Amino acid sequence: MSTLETLRLAPANHAKGHITLPGSKSISNRTLLLAALATGITEIRDLLASDDTSRMLEALQTLGIKLDNFAENAWRVTGCGGNFSVKQADFFLGNAGTAFRPLTAALALSSGHFTLSGVPRMHERPIADLVDALVQVGANIQYTQNTGFPPLKIAPAKLDLSKPIKIRGDVSSQFLTALLMALPLTQQQATIEVVGELISKPYIAITLNLMEKFGVPVQRDGWQRFTIAANSQYVSPQQIFVEGDASSASYFLAAGAIAGDVRVDGIGKDSIQGDVRFAEAIAMMGAHITYAENSISATKAIKLKAIDLDCNHIPDAAMTLAVMALFADGTTTLRNIASWRVKETDRIAAMATELRKVGATVEEGADFIKVTPPAQLIPNASIDTYDDHRMAMCFSLVSLGNVPITINDPKCVSKTFPDYFLRFSEIVQP
Repeated sequence: MSTLETLRLAPANHAKGHITLPGSKSISNRTLLLAALATGITEIRDLLASDDTSRMLEALQTLGIKLDNFAENAWRVTGCGGNFSVKQADFFLGNAGTAFRPLTAALALSSGHFTLSGVPRMHERPIADLVDALVQVGANIQYTQNTGFPPLKIAPAKLDLSKPIKIRGDVSSQFLTALLMALPLTQQQATIEVVGELISKPYIAITLNLMEKFGVPVQRDGWQRFTIAANSQYVSPQQIFVEGDASSASYFLAAGAIAGDVRVDGIGKDSIQGDVRFAEAIAMMGAHITYAENSISATKAIKLKAIDLDCNHIPDAAMTLAVMALFADGTTTLRNIASWRVKETDRIAAMATELRKVGATVEEGADFIKVTPPAQLIPNASIDTYDDHRMAMCFSLVSLGNVPITINDPKCVSKTFPDYFLRFSEIVQP
């Protein structure tokens, strides 16, 4: 069995510079699928180059979609007008939830024979809420191993959307996103009713924003009821630019808040991504934040203050707050983060385990984490990353406490930000 690589980060106490963000994963994979389903040709610029987007591109190519990589991070997608030419295929989608969930819904409504599988962790990530919603309209989906989890087998089905589709909103917003994006394929009027509180609402806002750009507005009644008109059809907007990834911005803004002055280019205050509000959270901790049209800057706080925050609106970026808590005065409490449990790993458990290695006192609950910093960080901790890109990127910030730290399996960042550690090294100084 091969041993995974490790990366030792030297102690640092200053961060300065600016960084241009890679494209948003959430926007990239949604845009690829919508462009594939639309009529016409879409030029997508600033697309994220990562494992997750590679899985989506491979899947679309398998489905007969013509793709042309005509410039760096720029793709020309010839849409199929809602009807994939390939009706039988097997897909391996790695650990790419932003590819697996939307493709499940689109293929279930595409009158073909398909199987979808991924890495072992993907087969532990629940998908029953999405499958249950699709089965309500008549979709033919079978679990090939464990009920409620991938892999999945899909067959043609007779669809009936005369009744509202009920879907739980409290496990993952990706299920609702997948359903919303796929339903126009039926050409029938469709109504979705969310059962329980909808988590991660900003990710649904991204979905609705992009669907409208592709010509399908969704009528929304609060966050509980969504209606798609009959005969809806995606139409190419011809050209679309992918915003910089707001979740990835969090590591660099945090570095500025902890240890200096850092500017991130590629997102501004009017970003359609909810994680842009991470900047508000670190301002509450005492960082100085400056917004421009296409950039956000963070400057070191005199002293970082602990916060108690409902993080439903910034679930991914909230992980960065958990590591920033190591530098704050007092106990930081992050609430409403149940979705962490069903991500690339159980992020609440993983975060608690690794924070304790550097000396923090941590209390974890079903949907919260409390972090009390140590008097001094423990140097030379060896951080396990659980094949989770965000664990690796978050814990790089520990080095800014002037302690060396080792990151195990650093290449897991390729999921969203392949050259993260190179970019991080460019802004940190001893």
